[in-house]
Amino acid sequence: MSALAVVLALTFVWIGLIVGLSFIEAPVKFQAPGVTLALGLGIGRLVFRVLHAVQIAIVVVVVVCLVLGAGAGIPAPAVAGLVLAILMLIGQLAVVQPRLTRRSNAVLAGEDAPRSRAHHAYVALELLKLVGLLVGGIALLAHLVALAG
Repeated sequence: MSALAVVLALTFVWIGLIVGLSFIEAPVKFQAPGVTLALGLGIGRLVFRVLHAVQIAIVVVVVVCLVLGAGAGIPAPAVAGLVLAILMLIGQLAVVQPRLTRRSNAVLAGEDAPRSRAHHAYVALELLKLVGLLVGGIALLAHLVALAG
């Protein structure tokens, strides 16, 4: 049960990171006085590099917890939600982020790079990841409450 509690806690920490950084910090920083596109992109690159590293660490711990025995009896919606979140993260890192990096590299190099639709794809995957984490987290919470009850 303690491994499931770790998975539950990390699921909700992950939700907080996504909401706080992707949906609050990322768009708001561009509204600050004096923040240029280049400055905002530079800050965003640093923030999202750390966010991605933290998300990868969370995935590793969650997978280890589930493989080491916590996965037995875990409800299917929890598994489905966590798998969806992990797949969306992989899609962001492997497919979308390289495109965003190319554009931000061009802007930071002073080029007049056109806006990228990759940002919309990243946000869509982020929303799907958030839905997966909410489904997984709620299912895990209900499961742990039932076990304790």
